[in-house]
Amino acid sequence: MAERSFKKEVEHLRAGTGETFTGEGILAITKALLENGVGYVGGYQGAPISHLMDVLADAEELLGELGVRFEANASEAAAAAMLSASVHYPIRGAVTFKGSVGVNVASDALANLSSSGVTGGAVVIVGEDYGEGSSIMQERSHAFAMKSQFWLMDPRPNLPSIVQSVGQSFELSEASNTPVMLMVRIRSCHVTGSFECHDNQRPALTVKNALSNPQRDWNRVVLPPMSFAHEQDKVNNRWPAAQQHIIDQKLNEFFGPDSGKIGIVCQGGMYNGVIRALQRLGLADIYGDTDIPIYCLNVTYPLVDQEFLTFAKDKKGVLIIEEGQPEFIEQGFSTMLLRSDLSVKLHGKDVFPMAGEYTGQVMLDGISAFVTQYSPNLMPGQMRAPNQPAPELPDLSQTVPIRPPGFCTGCPERPIFAALKLVQQELGEHQISADIGCHLFASLPPFDIGGATMGYGLGPASNAAFDGGGERRAISIIGDGGFWHNGLSSSIGNMVFNKADSVAVVVDNYYSAATGGQDIPSSRADNPTKSTNNPITKALSGVGVDWVRHIDHTYDVTKMRAIFHEALTTEYDGPKVIVASSECMLNRQRREKPQRNQMINDGKRMEIPRFGVDEDICTGDHACIRLSGCPSLSVKHLNDPMRDDPVASIDQSCVGCGNCGEVADAAVLCPSFYRADVVHNPGRFESRWARMSGRVIHWLQSRRQLGRLEFLEIAP
Repeated sequence: MAERSFKKEVEHLRAGTGETFTGEGILAITKALLENGVGYVGGYQGAPISHLMDVLADAEELLGELGVRFEANASEAAAAAMLSASVHYPIRGAVTFKGSVGVNVASDALANLSSSGVTGGAVVIVGEDYGEGSSIMQERSHAFAMKSQFWLMDPRPNLPSIVQSVGQSFELSEASNTPVMLMVRIRSCHVTGSFECHDNQRPALTVKNALSNPQRDWNRVVLPPMSFAHEQDKVNNRWPAAQQHIIDQKLNEFFGPDSGKIGIVCQGGMYNGVIRALQRLGLADIYGDTDIPIYCLNVTYPLVDQEFLTFAKDKKGVLIIEEGQPEFIEQGFSTMLLRSDLSVKLHGKDVFPMAGEYTGQVMLDGISAFVTQYSPNLMPGQMRAPNQPAPELPDLSQTVPIRPPGFCTGCPERPIFAALKLVQQELGEHQISADIGCHLFASLPPFDIGGATMGYGLGPASNAAFDGGGERRAISIIGDGGFWHNGLSSSIGNMVFNKADSVAVVVDNYYSAATGGQDIPSSRADNPTKSTNNPITKALSGVGVDWVRHIDHTYDVTKMRAIFHEALTTEYDGPKVIVASSECMLNRQRREKPQRNQMINDGKRMEIPRFGVDEDICTGDHACIRLSGCPSLSVKHLNDPMRDDPVASIDQSCVGCGNCGEVADAAVLCPSFYRADVVHNPGRFESRWARMSGRVIHWLQSRRQLGRLEFLEIAP
């Protein structure tokens, strides 16, 4: 099950000409693909385009009606390879995956695709995950576009522009026989709005029809001497064709007056931020009418020298607004100016920061500094001069505590690392590598386990240098999503082939949980369109792992610790793999809560476990928190002058997983944890018993209270 179901929204994808579509960017992109006759779609989930894969999965019935092939690919590399269908056949194809990491994984297939060129339109919808809200390393997909000669679209973040850019991407690809990357930033994916629909189009040639008439052209095979001809074709034919198509179809946009002393060039994705800053300066209105000429690059690669030089002519200064580094666009335009006879001054990273997200304040400061330098008369008097120091902001790090990300309440991965921490207390610290996924949170407090991550599914592979044996065995972590994505061959197969004497832990939570809870081959649920229930243990045996231990309830910390201890001390000197399985608590709650609430509403008896801490028994040493770190487990000060230390406390967000009590038991901490079952819609006997028990307990509490020594606070 995915994090979110789009079953209801998918029905809006059937809208036709004359109707208005309202929704978020992800749905708009899907609708645009259908309107432009896409023949096949694939991809791999990852922020910020995870929901695009979820929408496509929920829309499989509609896709089937139109003859569109959909595949949830095993990885970004598999998705990119799928685009080979457009190499020989005039079929429009699109795949999607997360920005720079997805491009990195898919680079081999993408480079070959770009070399051979395409016959049908081929589009890669790249979710550009850049900035402070990102979940990855800070890189840009722009560099790959330049390296392999992919054309790069970066549309303005509003639904009509995004929808239009999908069709433009296919057309640009076909006009230049080159694949196109369509960049959608986080804001573009989740912006809401509306646009006028067109009828969905069946592909002119479906993949099913193509199978009945196979095509091939050995000139498109990436082998010498054809590969040398491909490079010449890129430079001499495809690139000029792309530039001419950009000019003819007016893919880039111009706003504001036709002439002016200054001008602004921006990426399409940054347009909203530019206009907002100009509004704050009084240089644009809420409709985007601006006093300063703007050249908006909806195509950020290739750049078109004819358009830029025409825009820059007769201007004293031009500002390039390009988020991220290096400054590829600014360098390209600088070269154009050097080769021309124009004397215009080019600014960009000298007034804007080289790296980092261009927030509203960053945009305002950069544009105001540029405008003040060249047209100070345009600036309102109350604006701060560029050389005037900014007012000092308070250092909130001294007053607001750091809140690093962590496991969800009830996460079944938490007890895995609690057990590993207990084992290390006994056997000593071990070399531990991490992997991409929820389990990476274990590298942070309170666990501090795992110090490096090299890529999705590469946890064990990144420990390969330490697999040669030593005083203590190396340990590596890999998730079930990473295992099926890349880890089975690159990590586990690598361990087997090299006879690694180390330990790998496969964290199996039944889903690709970190990307939104999508099903994977080892998911336990029945999926009508996918093959699930394929055990990880069988795959391990298939590649030659002989030492495998499987625990199907990770909350059993004592058993989990015993398995770790065995793996780290056994005399077996080959690869040792532990499969630690328990369902992702978020997905479990999404499934069980509606069922539970329905039973309660229907008047049926329902027990819901809750855990608590006996304040009289808790010693206040908080070792349970240091070994658990659950968000529902905190501290509480008692109104007791004889006890200075706060005691542990469990709040109402507890989901009843029992991990805190298990950890306390395994670590022999204290018996202060208790379980209480909350009974909804109890039977008659239970109700009577509860009332009678309550009376007895109340009487005993009152009796004990009489013997307590109380301290009264006397006001001065």
